[in-house]
Amino acid sequence: MAKKEIRLYKCSECGYQSQTFMGKCPKCGSWGTLEQETQPAAAHGPISGPVRAAVPISGLDVEEQERIPSGIDELDRVLGGGWVRGGVTLLGGEPGVGKSTLLLQVCAEMAKRGTRVIYISGEESSGQLALRGRRLGLMTPGLDLLCESDLPSSLAAAEKYGYGFMVIDSVQAFRADSESGWAGSPNQVKGVAAMAVDAAKRCSIPTVLVGHITKQGQIAGPKLLEHLVDVVLLFSGEQNSPNRLLRAEKNRYGSTEELGIFEMSDKGLSAVNDPSRLYWNGTDLGSSGVSIAMTLEGSRALAAEIQALACPTPFPYPKRTARGVDVNRLQLLLAVLERRCGISSRASDVYLNVAGGLTLKDPAADLGICASLASAAADVELPADVCFIGEVGLAGEVRPCARTPLRIKEAARLGFRRAVISRRTPKETYPIETLKISALREIIDLFLKR
Repeated sequence: MAKKEIRLYKCSECGYQSQTFMGKCPKCGSWGTLEQETQPAAAHGPISGPVRAAVPISGLDVEEQERIPSGIDELDRVLGGGWVRGGVTLLGGEPGVGKSTLLLQVCAEMAKRGTRVIYISGEESSGQLALRGRRLGLMTPGLDLLCESDLPSSLAAAEKYGYGFMVIDSVQAFRADSESGWAGSPNQVKGVAAMAVDAAKRCSIPTVLVGHITKQGQIAGPKLLEHLVDVVLLFSGEQNSPNRLLRAEKNRYGSTEELGIFEMSDKGLSAVNDPSRLYWNGTDLGSSGVSIAMTLEGSRALAAEIQALACPTPFPYPKRTARGVDVNRLQLLLAVLERRCGISSRASDVYLNVAGGLTLKDPAADLGICASLASAAADVELPADVCFIGEVGLAGEVRPCARTPLRIKEAARLGFRRAVISRRTPKETYPIETLKISALREIIDLFLKR
């Protein structure tokens, strides 16, 4: 008796399955992503087929992955040391942020070192890329351009002529004949990515796929796209600022905590050698609500300038606005200040900002945020030579944080004379004076009493 087929509709974004078609996925809210799939009914009885023996992990002889430097130190820092042969990297970012500029610079640097590079573009012509390359001084032998929308022939050319590095710009601009839909649709993005990954693995070519992003800042296309690749990088920056940030959202070959910082100019992207000076200008404005927190981005210590402002509100519900800090984190720390330190902000609008566009996720910035909020509420200026390092708990206790000596060393280099840390921090010899506290309320006794 023939097996019956089961018709299902599966969301290409989140994988939700339904037996009836719907225009909008009830799980992720995406429109037009439910596609029909036909599956055979499950067979009952024992599973037939060849039996394979599992291999113990202790018996495998695995060699360390060889790294290929990109020629740009900030990019190598985020990647974990460089490209990996056969590895596929997905680079996403807003239009105009500098994705193509960064990749052209990488291709030129690698071509200078003797690697044959191919740049496959489905969005720009070879003339447009050549004009940009001439403006940036990247007219380097060994860097070849291939501008067409036929991805299979482009991948065949990369395999035939033995290129050592490949860029595909962008994954939404090409079309796979094996999939239905138009270029950029979820099915097509999945098919194009699968072709690129297969070619990269088969030929051991480090490959970079360029991806568009949505309004929410996520890479456009099905989530499967991020699962197919080995590394996912996000390139971001504000339109009115020359600073650009590169972070790894996924990295099978290294850490995802590193941060690459670039500055955009008419000569292209250049690395920022002293990022602490980028987010802290070193000037003393003599204003309340300003504190310095020593935060950690991967293996790099940064001085983050935190600014807070509290003013009486005419509304029954005070406003809470945060930039660079999650607003829920702001509300939590305000509650701790009120309950454990007696500093109330119920009748005030509170605004919090991290200077320079930096986003703080490090728990060690809690103490600096609380010091800034308390200073703004009391309208008392904090000393300019003090920095804050510590995590704050709901009981008002100050907890030690990771790699405190590295943070204090960076603070000493920047000219700070004192650092406020947790009393439970292990005893060490520091280059500057340390003020050890066990509870948040001690900040008031130290700096905020008139």
